[in-house]
Amino acid sequence: MPVSAATETKLREAMVRLLAGEPLHTDGALTKENLAREAKVSHATVHRAEEILAEWDAQVARPVLRTPGEVQRDETIADLRKQLREAKVRVTEVQGKFDALATVAANLYAENLALKKKLGSRQRLAVVPAQDG
Repeated sequence: MPVSAATETKLREAMVRLLAGEPLHTDGALTKENLAREAKVSHATVHRAEEILAEWDAQVARPVLRTPGEVQRDETIADLRKQLREAKVRVTEVQGKFDALATVAANLYAENLALKKKLGSRQRLAVVPAQDG
């Protein structure tokens, strides 16, 4: 069962908006589901509009050309993501070293307390006053 003329008009207008990157009701992804949402019709209705679906498939199948600004933006994003990954690796390495140093410091502190306690008991023994006889 084909779609009505009004529905066909809604679908064509939605297709134009999506392909132009100017959606009103979706995130702009070039999917049939978004075509339905953009046109405010059901997903089943889109699949009944065979002629429009053929046009959609022909339009979406071709490569999307990006402007030089979009290319530069995407390259910058990719570079920043790479830098972030590298920074996370460095942070993980430094955190591991920090944890190891914290463990060593805690062990040294415990040993220091034990030595002070041991030394304190020796000093008390050595300071015992001599008795007059």
